[in-house]
Amino acid sequence: MRSEEIQVRTGSEEVVYDLTRHCEDFLVDVDGDGLLHIWVPHATAGVAVLETGAGSDDDLLTALKDLLPADNRWQHRHGTPGHGRDHVLPALVPPYATIPVLGGVLALGTWQSVCLVDTNVDNPVRKVRLSFLPG
Repeated sequence: MRSEEIQVRTGSEEVVYDLTRHCEDFLVDVDGDGLLHIWVPHATAGVAVLETGAGSDDDLLTALKDLLPADNRWQHRHGTPGHGRDHVLPALVPPYATIPVLGGVLALGTWQSVCLVDTNVDNPVRKVRLSFLPG
């Protein structure tokens, strides 16, 4: 297995950050088949496969705001107001995804992208572990 950790600057706003180019760069020397596993070692971020650029990324953030409002209902209370919601996020948007790799290329659908979903405005830099398991 080959594995590498990258850092992504997500800033101080909620974001759906497209990781697809990072994944493709990681696979540049791969010519066989296998699996790419994407892991976010954080308690307040997730990984999603979705369309970006046509509004779906913003729709996801809007849906998460509706499902997980940033208010005082959360028992987990450190950080910015409503931060407890960020700790529930990985139960809905898991901190991992596994994508087939065929001939060194991600086997994504036409409109699919691999994205980091980060609603935690208190943590502007995220780690992402990319691991290739040859088949």
